[in-house]
Amino acid sequence: MLFPERLQQGYLIQRYKRFLVDIRLESGEVLTAHCPNTGSMKNCLLPDAPAWFSLSADKKRKYPATWEIATTPSGHLAGINTGRANRLVREALEAGLVPSLMGYELLRHEVAYGSEGSRIDFLLHIKDQPVYLEVKSVTLGEQDGCGFFPDAVSARGARHLRELAAMARAGHRAVLMYCVQHTGIAQVAVASHIDPVYAAAFHQAVEQGVEVLALGARISAEEITLDRLLPVVMD
Repeated sequence: MLFPERLQQGYLIQRYKRFLVDIRLESGEVLTAHCPNTGSMKNCLLPDAPAWFSLSADKKRKYPATWEIATTPSGHLAGINTGRANRLVREALEAGLVPSLMGYELLRHEVAYGSEGSRIDFLLHIKDQPVYLEVKSVTLGEQDGCGFFPDAVSARGARHLRELAAMARAGHRAVLMYCVQHTGIAQVAVASHIDPVYAAAFHQAVEQGVEVLALGARISAEEITLDRLLPVVMD
């Protein structure tokens, strides 16, 4: 995914009110930007670390700048805009990066399904069979290159796992895709130390037939691109 224009760089001051972040520019000016991430952003909030942002030409926006990339304590880059994840995964599917999902004939977005009022990120059809594909963005990197999801308690994430499990029990393919926007993550695991309820739902979903995949990203001020499959630790 190429950014329309090269991202601009500043230095992180602080995130606050959940959706706002202050960034110090080279000139010393402080810019307030939109923070498009509802998670805790653990290990992505290093004060004075380089931070990259995009600018919108929409004059109706109160904050034209959007924070896009953070620098982690380990020096790696993390794409913190969770709104980019679905587009990144779609591009990866179109490029044939996921062999088990190649050959789809129809792709629909945000389709209502399940019994708990959910919407699936992608509904694919492969050989006339539906495939339910849910995407989650991973930015939490910890020891030994391991990434974790979620980075905070996520009742919504657990609900999506229950919905996927129900589809698998009904005989459909159901896939959870971790979109890993972090250059230092080499494998992904469920964050049982952060959200044991989500972890329990994850393991139950896997036992009932939900497939779990992860894609790693290449990140720069010009683009973010998913370019490789990553292993998922099931233990």
